[in-house]
Formats: sequence, structure tokens, C-alpha cells
Amino acid sequence: MTLKIIWSEFAETQLDEIYEYYKKKASPQTAKKLLKGIINEPKKLIKTPLIGQEEELLKQREIHYRYLIFKNYKLIYSVDMENGFIKIADVFDTRQNPPKIKRTK
Repeated sequence: MTLKIIWSEFAETQLDEIYEYYKKKASPQTAKKLLKGIINEPKKLIKTPLIGQEEELLKQREIHYRYLIFKNYKLIYSVDMENGFIKIADVFDTRQNPPKIKRTK
């Protein structure tokens, strides 16, 4: 079975914020290039969904989270083999205070 990648509403909001920040601070081209890289990074999970490390700060949650790193961003995801999808739950800027990752959506 081929897994499908889906993005949570929260992760999509984070992508919008990242785009707007880089559009203002750098340029629209830089913002687009960064977003394209972030969006393409999870594609490697389709063949090997468990390659990401476990997210230690979210171990107490019911859902089992893993992550990939792209530049300064941690793409936090969960794998649902039963329903055939990988859900990107968050795009977290690793330059932030690590415990902030526990924020609730």
C-alpha cells in the first residue's frame, strides 16, 4: 500500500506564517523556494515512513510522533498504516525554545 501525505490545518497555518515572514524579511522568491523545500521533504516518507526520529518532547501523547529536519525546521508527523496516510502535524522552527513544541493546537 502506498501511503498518502496529508497536512494538518495547524501545519498549513505554520507554512503560511513561514512564507509571510520570509516574503517580508527576504523576498517572495526566497519564501517560495523555502516552502517548496519544506513541502517536498516528506515525500521521502512514502517509501520509508519510519526514518524520522521519535519526538522525545511529545512521547506522552497518545499519537506517536516522529520528525524530519529540513534546514531550521522540524517537520513533526505521525504514521497511520491502518488508514494509509502520513500526517504532518507541525512545522516547528528549531530556533525556538524546544519545550514550545508541546503547545496545543
